[in-house]
Amino acid sequence: MTDLKNDLYLRTLRGEKVERTPIWVMRQAGRYLPEYRATRKQAGDFLTLCKTPELACEVTLQPIDRFGLDAAILFSDILTIPDAMGLELVLEEGVGPVFNKPIRSAADIDSLGIPDPEQELGYVMNAIRVIRHALDDRVPLIGFTGSPWTLASYMVEGSGSKDFRRIKGLMFESPESAHKLLQIVTDSVIQYLKAQVASGAQSLMVFDTWGGMLSTENYKRFSLSYMSQIVSAIKSDPLCSSVPIVLFTKGGGRWLELMADTGCDGLGLDWTVDIADAKARVGDKVILQGNMDPVVMNTGPEQVSEQAMEVLLGYGNHGPNDKGHIFNLGHGIQPFAHPENMQRLVQTVQANSSQFHT
Repeated sequence: MTDLKNDLYLRTLRGEKVERTPIWVMRQAGRYLPEYRATRKQAGDFLTLCKTPELACEVTLQPIDRFGLDAAILFSDILTIPDAMGLELVLEEGVGPVFNKPIRSAADIDSLGIPDPEQELGYVMNAIRVIRHALDDRVPLIGFTGSPWTLASYMVEGSGSKDFRRIKGLMFESPESAHKLLQIVTDSVIQYLKAQVASGAQSLMVFDTWGGMLSTENYKRFSLSYMSQIVSAIKSDPLCSSVPIVLFTKGGGRWLELMADTGCDGLGLDWTVDIADAKARVGDKVILQGNMDPVVMNTGPEQVSEQAMEVLLGYGNHGPNDKGHIFNLGHGIQPFAHPENMQRLVQTVQANSSQFHT
């Protein structure tokens, strides 16, 4: 295993005793940083930024250099896989991600192939290799993917959605087709994550952004079962089995026990979950990651410190019967967040969390 200068994040995920709570933030490389906006302007557009390994490396390291966070996360997008499948991803101003060729029929599903991670997605693997070299083992690098349900939702809807009528319609009207699509996406995700590990990712995260809009039974059938496949595939591969994997379902607080039973190493919590309750429910099975409301980062530094302490106090002492806690927001940091608030957040967690690790 690589000798990291700061291995708090990985040690926590392994359930080891640590001296303080590690911190990283979802979307920590993003539009709230002026240096990110400058690099994106240099790239010309978001997708070029993602697909240029040197620029992806630059923005991945920006928050590490500026704030001293305890982990870096690969700068990429969750929709790389369907783009590589030929759905033609574009980013429209004011709209967000849009596919020029969304899934509209059973024939469209039948035509899908599994992208080769080193060919169609080679730019992601190259970015990981470049980032690992540039990080020089300062902190670990997190690789990631969207969940099969979330990716399939975008693929069928063609963009983000408020009601998800197309993907839910497919789920209800033709569950066989929905499962066929989800299995193709799942097989692609497994290959993609294994390739990320082979390229240098030291931890993995699955973002299930849209799983929370399902009923419990449909969540189990159409989202969790496929994430469970992913966890099993990673854990059973000798080259990946030691790499921790974290699952995050936005709006999934009612299913924490089910998620923990997949065999994952950690669960991300959104800000609607009481962290003390989550700890009581699953703290002896998995580490917990989260879960400050990201809107706090748009306020003032005093509010940031106050809310950060509430999360630390909510989790409480790290005893022998729980796995541990990684501090994060309950979702991605927003574009209008104040950079000085990120500095305050990191300082608050790093300066005050040691008291909970005695």
